[in-house]
Amino acid sequence: MERVILGIDPGLAHTGWGVIRQQGARLGCVAYGCIATPRTQPLAERLLKIREQVGAVVERFRPVCVGIETVWFGQNVSAAFATGQARGAALVACAEGGLSVGEFTPRQIKLAVVGTGTAEKDQVQYMVRQLLTLEDVPRPDHAADALAAAVCYVTHEGCSQAEGRYGAAVARACAADDRRREAARTSSERMTA
Repeated sequence: MERVILGIDPGLAHTGWGVIRQQGARLGCVAYGCIATPRTQPLAERLLKIREQVGAVVERFRPVCVGIETVWFGQNVSAAFATGQARGAALVACAEGGLSVGEFTPRQIKLAVVGTGTAEKDQVQYMVRQLLTLEDVPRPDHAADALAAAVCYVTHEGCSQAEGRYGAAVARACAADDRRREAARTSSERMTA
């Protein structure tokens, strides 16, 4: 299987994006960057810029899916609200491109990339560099976080597929067990009749 995956780390001031290519189990970095919007620009123009530039990334690299970080509210509700608006603008661009969307919490992304949901930012950056065999840590950190979201899409999809296979195997085993019980019950009824 070969495909291109987009990752997005949304933010009103800085929206990171990263594009990876998956070839079977191998992952490689295609491109990454950051969309910056100045604080002095009106909100609607900032959101339009995010939508247009994410749309340009989608058009240029033709990803089939996107992993995007969900909004973490923490204690700063106004910052979370602004991030949510930027996230919405990015999602519109992805929807316009027909991408499948995977939404992940910061904890899920850290767990997928580092192996622990409480990893520090530098640990995530280091593992992104290692997993994608990059010479340097991607800069700015928003781009590294976006690449991590793309990697998370791959690992979570793999988990979902494995869960699906496991569920199917359990269902087959239960059905076989039911058939054995039914056969034993039928055999027992014949013996008593």
